[in-house]
Amino acid sequence: MTADPARPPSRTRLDAIDRALIAELQTDGRASYAALAKVVGLSEAAARQRVQRLLAGGVMQVVAVTDPLTVDLARQAMIGVKADGDTREVARLLAELPQVDYVVLCGGTFDILCEVTCEDDEQLLTLLNDSIRLVPGIRSTETFIYLKLVKQTYAWSGALGSG
Repeated sequence: MTADPARPPSRTRLDAIDRALIAELQTDGRASYAALAKVVGLSEAAARQRVQRLLAGGVMQVVAVTDPLTVDLARQAMIGVKADGDTREVARLLAELPQVDYVVLCGGTFDILCEVTCEDDEQLLTLLNDSIRLVPGIRSTETFIYLKLVKQTYAWSGALGSG
């Protein structure tokens, strides 16, 4: 999902059924509408409508997540970016790079953090030298090489709380 950094996200009120549907789909993104309906106590048609509304509203996506190491992408890194000028424009330009998986505007030491996935160190060096550092507005970067991925999850439904 690519967010527009210039537009704040709209807020969607989620009820307990929406939260339960999201939690189930985070566990099994291929769950049938019939199975989802049974878990949340709705008809299959009502569950389908709820899921479609969540998808259409950009509240969630159902996607395949790969392990980069199993698909010949052995180098991952987080890059901290210090920028001059409009950080939203710098973030937009970084988000256009194919190796960049994640871009966030932030406060603190860095203006922008971006996560990258590359085949190897040579591709990372080329990306940094020939692409990222040439983006207009970037003052400096600091690269944090991932040595071992300890936890990666997209299941944030527990943080949603109730109501």
